[in-house]
Amino acid sequence: MYAEERQLATLARAREQGRVEVGTLAADFGVTPETVRRDLTVLERRGVLRRVHGGAIPIERLGFEPEVATRDRLLTDEKARIARAALAELPDDEGAIFLDAGTTTKRLAELLPTDRALTVVTNAVNLLDTLSLRPNLTVLFLGGRLRPRTLATVDAWALEALREVYVDVAFLATNGFSLERGLTTSDVNEAAVKRAVIASARRTVLLADRTKVGNDHFQRFGEPADIDTFITDTALDTDLAREIEDAGVRVLLA
Repeated sequence: MYAEERQLATLARAREQGRVEVGTLAADFGVTPETVRRDLTVLERRGVLRRVHGGAIPIERLGFEPEVATRDRLLTDEKARIARAALAELPDDEGAIFLDAGTTTKRLAELLPTDRALTVVTNAVNLLDTLSLRPNLTVLFLGGRLRPRTLATVDAWALEALREVYVDVAFLATNGFSLERGLTTSDVNEAAVKRAVIASARRTVLLADRTKVGNDHFQRFGEPADIDTFITDTALDTDLAREIEDAGVRVLLA
C-alpha cells in the first residue's frame, strides 16, 4: 500500500470510528509505529486530523456532533462493558441516581437491577421507554427544550428542576475529556445542564469510551476534579490512564 493510500484509509477510519490509534494502525497496515506517526503528521498538516495522545481524531469532531443513531452503532461492545462495570457504582439500597443523555448511559438504563428501589432522574427522552417498564424505579424526567441531535432536554426548565434535587450518583456522558481542558461538549445549553448535574450529585461517575479521551469540544462544563470515577474501555492507553489517576480521578477499565 502506498503512503497516500494508507493516509486516505487512516482518515476514513478516523471519520468512521471517531479516533485512530497508532498501534492499531501499525498492526493493520503492517508498518512501523513511526510510519503511522509520519502519516498522522501529514494528515494534521492538511488540516483533516488532529494528533492526540496515542493517535488522532478528525478535525470535524470539534464542531460536528453525530446523531444518536449514528453514535449508537459505534464501539458497541466497549459501551456494553462500561455499562456493566457501572452497575457497581449504584447505591446499595434505595437511592437516587441521574442518567445523562448518551449511548453508554442508555445501556446502563437497560441493565438497571430489578431487585432494589431506585429513583432515576434523567433528561434523556430515549431512556424513558426502558425505564418506564421497571416497576421498582421511580422515574423523574426533566422538562425543557428538546435537542433532537442528542434527545436531551436543556434550558431553563431543566436547570430549574436540577436546582431542587440531590442525587447519590450522577452517571455522566461527555463528548470530550482531557486533562488540559476538562470535560467538554458541543452545545452551550447542554453544557449548562451537565454542569448543574455535577452540582446536584454526591458522586459523579463518567461513562465514556476511549475515543472521548484527548478530544476537546466547544464548551467546557467540568474539570477532572469534578469526576470521582471514570469508567472507560480497556483500549485506553495505560500511560494516559495513569495520568488521569494522578490527577485524582479513579479510573476503571472495562
